Order: sequence, then structure tokens, then C-alpha cells
Amino acid sequence: MKIGCRAGFALSVLLQVAVAQFSYGQQSYPHADDPIGSVRAVYDGALFPDLAVNTYRNIDRLFPSRVIQTGDRVYPLPRGDQADLTLSFQSNGRTYDLYDYMAINRVGAMLVLKDGEIVFEKYQLGNSEQTRWMSMSVAKTITATLIGAAIKDGLISGLDAQVTDYLPGLLGTAYEGVTVRNVLHMSSGVDWNETYTNPASDRRRLLEAQIAQQPGGMLEVMSQLGRAAEPGSRFNYSTGETQVAGELLRAAVDKPLADYLSEKIWAGFGMEAPATWWLESPDGVEVGGSGISATLRDYGRFGQLLINQGQVRGESIFPDGWVEQAYRPFVNSRGETVEYGFMVWPLEATAGSIHEGAFSAIGIHGQFIYMNPAERVVIVVLSARSKPTGMAIIDDDDLFAAITEILKE
Repeated sequence: MKIGCRAGFALSVLLQVAVAQFSYGQQSYPHADDPIGSVRAVYDGALFPDLAVNTYRNIDRLFPSRVIQTGDRVYPLPRGDQADLTLSFQSNGRTYDLYDYMAINRVGAMLVLKDGEIVFEKYQLGNSEQTRWMSMSVAKTITATLIGAAIKDGLISGLDAQVTDYLPGLLGTAYEGVTVRNVLHMSSGVDWNETYTNPASDRRRLLEAQIAQQPGGMLEVMSQLGRAAEPGSRFNYSTGETQVAGELLRAAVDKPLADYLSEKIWAGFGMEAPATWWLESPDGVEVGGSGISATLRDYGRFGQLLINQGQVRGESIFPDGWVEQAYRPFVNSRGETVEYGFMVWPLEATAGSIHEGAFSAIGIHGQFIYMNPAERVVIVVLSARSKPTGMAIIDDDDLFAAITEILKE
């Protein structure tokens, strides 16, 4: 990249951030002056702890970002009886408590909701109620949720619609013959390597296209991929799949995804604080698989929306049958059960276990929204782990089970 291009990119970032800060009103963001690292260092897992924290709460400074605006109403999260989380639980053959989990797993903030009430809320690592924290792949679940809303609104014809009906530029590529359902299940059959720390992986090629900030650059990466399996026959986790989903959604709704997210959820459901969403290029399409930055409580509200089956003021934003499919494992065309839903992770659970029917939105570096509809529990964890994956010494699901058991009635 030439120096002039770098300068232009930096200027576009500054302009986008200036617009975002103006949109937040007069209150300044408490972390706006933090020094931050680079996006490549985030994916390499090459940030020292303090710089990682600063970066994860300022990701709108890494790329041009669009503001997700709030509305006039805020969905209430009243404070309930504070839960006594003096717990002891087993994970990976050892005994831990909540203090261990927060320290060892590098947790920057944690929220627990029971019956829609806050029963535990804790900020660490210099964070506060005003802190916006990166979602990473939690954004995938948000994109999938908006696809459900677009089907309900009649803007996408259904789960069996062809991707190329909305993205004709993918005709003649490996995405020809792939359905919306295939993409939501990450079973398009298109070849993909998700390795975050490998600069030669498809995931890093997609990141480099985002860094280049050229309109259409990310979809161009997807159009060059080959086919590895028949659509619907093989699950392969792919951030690129979510970019296809996001661009399909943008074409269908004919407005910025941040605006549609505001309409349906941030303003429609009632989030408390504006959020931001990365853009592929200045004033371009949102990045479907990552880059949403929001507050702890608003991530909790999103979890509450999903366990309430998408109910907004008495009406679901989802089409009939969506909930029964979206948050459960699916069976592929070869008859194999896959522990994945519509860009969400159902927990493997035996009948009668505390996790039965539970599911999670999960992002790299330790971001979680755990949702348990049966027990009416939502747990949000925002972490600053040193590498994208594989650094959780304590299994997060073990803590979620222990907390849910304490809250069980």
C-alpha cells in the first residue's frame, strides 16, 4: 500500500470516528484517548495485555464504522435480588470459583440476567457501564437475526431462496446453487480456511481485503473460492460465509445494515447506548461477521430478545418457525447432526441437563452471550484473551452451568 493510500485510509477513519462521536452527543467516550494496536496484531494474538484491552474497547478506530442509533425507548433491565455467586465448580479436572474465572480467563466485564433482571454485573480492566467492547463473531448472530427479520418483512423470500437471487455477481462462482439456509448453517460447500493467525488463510485474505477498504473487495475474495462439497452436505465454519450473508441482506433491505439493525433492534427493541459497526470501505457495506462494538448491557438486551423469541412490543420480529430452527442443531444432507444453528452455537446437552435448549453467540478472544430460555438466564462475558482461540484455561460453559444451577428455581 502506498503512503498516500495509507494517509487516505487514516483520514477516512478519523472522519468516520468524528461522525460517530458527534452522533453520541456531548458526552465524551471515556476511552477515546487510549493508545491502541493494529487489527493485524489482534488477529495474530500479538498485543500485550494493556494494549489489547485498549484496542478491544476502541475497535471503531481500526476501520471506518457506522453508528447504530438508539431510539426514544429503552428496554428496562431492572436490578433484581443480587445473586450470591460464591460458587465452586469443576472444569478440566480442577476446582475453580468466580474469582478464578474472572482473573484467569481475562474477563473485562460480565453480566447475568435472570427473568430479565440484573442479578450480577461486574466491570474489570478499567471498563465501565459506558465502555463499548468488540463483539467479533457475536456479530454473526446479529447478522443472522436480521436475516430472520428480513424474511418476516418479506424482503427475503425465505430460507430456500438462492444467494444469487440477491447477489447476481456470484453467478458462475461456487455460491451458485447455495441457499440462504446453507449460508446460515455455514454449509454452502464452498472451500474455506478460518485460521486466524495464519497470514495465508482465507480468513486473513478477507481481513486484508477489509484493510484495503475497496468497495466490493471482500465479496471479490468470496467469488474466487472453489467448491469443496455439495451445498448442505458439510459444515465448515467460515467468517466469509457471514460476509456473503451480510451483503445479501444489504441488497435485500436496500439500506445500511446499521440502519436496519437500529430499526429492528437498537431503536425497535430499545438498546440503551449507540453502537458501531465496521465498514468494508468508507460509507460502504457493513462487515457481516465481526466489528460490532456495544455496551455490556446492550449485549444482554440482545440475549434477552432472543430468549423472548424475538418479541418486540408484543410481536416477534421473526417469521413463523424461525425459533424452532435457528437455535438448535441441524441435520445436513448426509443425515449427520451438526451442533450449529443459524450462526449460533447450541450447547451439547443431554436431556434434563442444565444446558438443555441453551445456545451461545461466541466471538474470538473470549466474547460470549449465553442464552438459556428454559431457565430464563442470559450471561454476557467480554474478555481480553491473548490469542483468538484456545486460551480459555477454564471452560466458559462450565461456569455458565454453575451460575445457571444457582439461579435455578
